[in-house]
Amino acid sequence: MTRELQFGRKAAKSGQGRSLVIFLHGYGADGADLLGLADPLAPHMPDTVFTAPNAPEPCANNPFGFQWFPIPWLDGSTQEAAAGGLVRSAADINAFIDARLAEEGLTPDRLAVVGFSQGTMMALHVLPRRAEPVACIVGFSGRLLEPERLAAEAVSKPPVLLLHGDQDPMVPFEDMGLAGSALTDAGFETYGHVMKGTGHGIAPDGLSVALGFLKEKLPGA
Repeated sequence: MTRELQFGRKAAKSGQGRSLVIFLHGYGADGADLLGLADPLAPHMPDTVFTAPNAPEPCANNPFGFQWFPIPWLDGSTQEAAAGGLVRSAADINAFIDARLAEEGLTPDRLAVVGFSQGTMMALHVLPRRAEPVACIVGFSGRLLEPERLAAEAVSKPPVLLLHGDQDPMVPFEDMGLAGSALTDAGFETYGHVMKGTGHGIAPDGLSVALGFLKEKLPGA
């Protein structure tokens, strides 16, 4: 049984939603943390609805934030708990995507998913395993979980943009290259952008590149 995710929504600036962006936040944050990105994006994507759910579990390390799954080396949880949390949250995200598309009256090819850190991990895990491809995936500062399973389990292959700060102390910059190689080897159209001098965050140049990618790949944006 899936858990219903609480979420925030910003309507299309034009009043007519022809595309949808879902933001998936990082460990210890919440949906509002990324929904703020809609403010600089919306003037350039006036027909796009933006929404961002909270992850389903309170964060073990931050009682004011949420997590998609526990992280053993940060919160002392077990690998079994982390694996189980990933499976449950994947189901929750799939249900959330289905519900939002139905509510907005849109098809998967009109959806882009933008993740940050643990949200990127969820996006890269969930979306290739959905039957119908979304328009694209944008992943900031994350990694590809279980890359050895991707080629065999991917049933849809939307284009992917990976962005990462080269001074990231939380998720190593090298993980961007590892994810990119696995995605490319599995047949994904994969792009990358290095946010030079950036730590674990989203730099203005990264957001600008992401905007260009969204406008190119997301119909109705």
